[in-house]
Amino acid sequence: MKALVITAKNKMELQDISIPAIDNEQVLIHVAYAGICGSDLPRYYEGKVHHFPQIPGHEFSGTIEKIGSDVKGLNIGDKVSVAPLIPCGKCNECKAGFPSMCTNYTFIGSSVPGALAEYVAVPAQNCLVLPDNLSLEEAATVEPLTVAIHGIERVNIRAGANVLVLGVGSVGLLTVMALKARGAGKITVVDIKDSSLKVAQECGADVVINSAKVDLNEYFKTHSLFDAVFETAGNPITQVQAIKYAGKHAKVVFIGKTTRPTTFQYQEFEQILRKELEITGSWLSFSAPFPGYEWHAAIDYLSSGRINTQRLITGIYKLEDKDKPFAVLNDKNSGAIKVMYKIG
Repeated sequence: MKALVITAKNKMELQDISIPAIDNEQVLIHVAYAGICGSDLPRYYEGKVHHFPQIPGHEFSGTIEKIGSDVKGLNIGDKVSVAPLIPCGKCNECKAGFPSMCTNYTFIGSSVPGALAEYVAVPAQNCLVLPDNLSLEEAATVEPLTVAIHGIERVNIRAGANVLVLGVGSVGLLTVMALKARGAGKITVVDIKDSSLKVAQECGADVVINSAKVDLNEYFKTHSLFDAVFETAGNPITQVQAIKYAGKHAKVVFIGKTTRPTTFQYQEFEQILRKELEITGSWLSFSAPFPGYEWHAAIDYLSSGRINTQRLITGIYKLEDKDKPFAVLNDKNSGAIKVMYKIG
């Protein structure tokens, strides 16, 4: 089969390699579409994989080609979305029903071969059969949508809540969509790109603010603060803003992964106390029974039409394009939201 293989830092090769064998509890997936996640960029450009060589890709859909002897409930030809986490099932966290917290997990596309290949072997328990009306292309967006759903479900917010989303990359936009589908009220979005804010409006945001043009401190002197804040950018500036613009007794969820230090002035940090904020983080997108309600909800949202992620897919590439989609996604001025490879 053909596969895109990271062989060293900032080095990717299109190789002809053997189709992977499967064990009794695995299935072989003929990959249809595989998306590039922001977390894939450091895997390629910085070599942050567990070992070389490695096939990246964990946002994907496909068709079952072969089934292990112990597999029940799946059939050859089933269209599936695949959860990329492989929990150990033995640690205390797994036994307690928190697979996202597994201390001994492996991950498709990072520690084991991923989906930027014609075929990938995966555990049967990681496969979710898709309804007939959900295309394989849109099904490749299930995984990032589950990240947004998991973040929203970390807190209990009332129907019609006044909500702020900070940062509208792909996860931020999916968070807006999932909030709308779930019944949030007024959704305000803050970002520094007009193009991203325009897409956020198309995704259901009621108010969009370009913080490069609007002084937020002045703005919120005359506008209400929020019942819930979702920080999706992983930026030190927006992480502080999440605390500043949360209302009294508000819920604050940090979804965006950060790579830089965040500094709070004491007056800013004191707002956590004075407003009695409920603050939590959100990691991955899995719950019990594995892979979790997030995955079933995402598929239901997409198949019912309550969420349409087609508008977020800004580029389709072939394996022969090699790292071109990585470069497009890495270019902050490209306007790319979700780029993917069409493989099968």
